[in-house]
Amino acid sequence: MKKTFYLFAILFGCITLSNAQVTFKPGFRAGLNISHFSKGDDSYYNDGFTSNRDFGSRTDFYVGFFGDLKLTKYYSLQPEINYSRQGSKYDYYDESLMINQSKDLEVSYLAVGIANKFTFNKFNVHVGPTFEFLVDQNFDTDADIDLAFFLGLGYDITPNFGVEARIKKGIVPVLDYSDGNHTNVVFSVGGFYKFDVK
Repeated sequence: MKKTFYLFAILFGCITLSNAQVTFKPGFRAGLNISHFSKGDDSYYNDGFTSNRDFGSRTDFYVGFFGDLKLTKYYSLQPEINYSRQGSKYDYYDESLMINQSKDLEVSYLAVGIANKFTFNKFNVHVGPTFEFLVDQNFDTDADIDLAFFLGLGYDITPNFGVEARIKKGIVPVLDYSDGNHTNVVFSVGGFYKFDVK
């Protein structure tokens, strides 16, 4: 009985795969990043003084290329290569000058990611990891790489063009201060275009 069940399951799987229309479409994506470093404590202790600092949001852009490998009607595997400019506004109190200061901390990555896309009519949900290599920054950091995870929602306006939004959270500290480790947090919104390949 078990052998018959396994044979039926294998046969059904083969028929399903043979009827599936696997397609591949390359494309590009671009849009706006709104990013900041994760918060530590609101204050830190330094040389006998308690000082406040805050990591606020800054805006920049991302651009990338991808390949949409549609394996079933509802699921696609999408490898990506993205260039992402992000960072954070840094507001703090300068004890030596006794004034509030503000800096624009900029960091850029070249990222390799995998998006698992689940499609429902014209909507799709995408989730996955991204491995990011530091290519530029305007402050001192020991983190040359970042491992991040993202969750997003997309909408296909046409079969080739659509819009999407994602939230991405890094797990490798960009800054390691006395009030805790600060990691990348990025909200992105933009569009994508897929090319037809015959």
